[in-house]
Amino acid sequence: MTIDGLEHLAAGKVRDLYTVDDEHLLLVASDRVSTYDVVHPTPVPDKGRVLTGLSAFWFDRLAELGPHHLVATSVEALPADLRAHLGEEALAELRGRMMLCRRVEIVPFECVVRGYLAGSGWVEYQRSGEVCGIALPPGVEEGSALPEPIFTPATKAERGEHDENVSVAAMADRIGRELTDELRSRALSLYTAGAAHAAARGIILADTKFEFGLLDGEVVLADEVLTPDSSRYWPAEGWRPGGPQPSYDKQYVRDFATSTGWDKRPPAPELPAEVVAATRARYVQAYEQLTGEPFTAWLER
Repeated sequence: MTIDGLEHLAAGKVRDLYTVDDEHLLLVASDRVSTYDVVHPTPVPDKGRVLTGLSAFWFDRLAELGPHHLVATSVEALPADLRAHLGEEALAELRGRMMLCRRVEIVPFECVVRGYLAGSGWVEYQRSGEVCGIALPPGVEEGSALPEPIFTPATKAERGEHDENVSVAAMADRIGRELTDELRSRALSLYTAGAAHAAARGIILADTKFEFGLLDGEVVLADEVLTPDSSRYWPAEGWRPGGPQPSYDKQYVRDFATSTGWDKRPPAPELPAEVVAATRARYVQAYEQLTGEPFTAWLER
């Protein structure tokens, strides 16, 4: 979206980033949905608000594990002159989907933690018996729980490209061993706490990726946290290792896109109404099951 009066710094597949002042940024989650790193022309209503609401929930719940960049999610937290300039219509669009954040220097690695074997980790394990240089026992099935969570970093790709899994040693070569060790420790602690809460809510947190930044030399949790876009969530009921698992994300979109014979290059296909509705329902279900409150409560804040 375009916000008149704010400098637009960047647009990702889902989020737009704006300058508020020298110390703060505005992160706005849209309803865009992508598969295979290509954005579909059809939005999923309220998807951005689910992502923002869940991130706010997790930033608050995990605050004791270290600092984060989130300042506020309320439009009332924006400077008064900016609110007056934007007007009621723009503020209504921002409500529930904006995060006012401290400006940090983003570390150029995705800090991925895996508790289960799936996705690119499963592909790599089939090929080499390892994931990011970490050897796993033989005979681990797709969807299986790992003996313990593992830290498997990835490079942050430019838009339109894919993240690339790398070893911890490669990460340390680039940013230093001390910072790498701190990020590994923080990511594993966050995953463990998130997975425990999700399990109590009947959800498996199979894997997730965190982003961190540096602020005055301090490591700060940034971007989104433990959302269905950054995490692989599975219903605990019915979990069976040995293949792909149902998930609380854009699975319906991926399945539809694949069924069309699309070659995974732009442009992505339009989404039918039933796929949009089913995807929205899955995101809302994830929010409600993880937070324990109706999604409408977030919309009314």
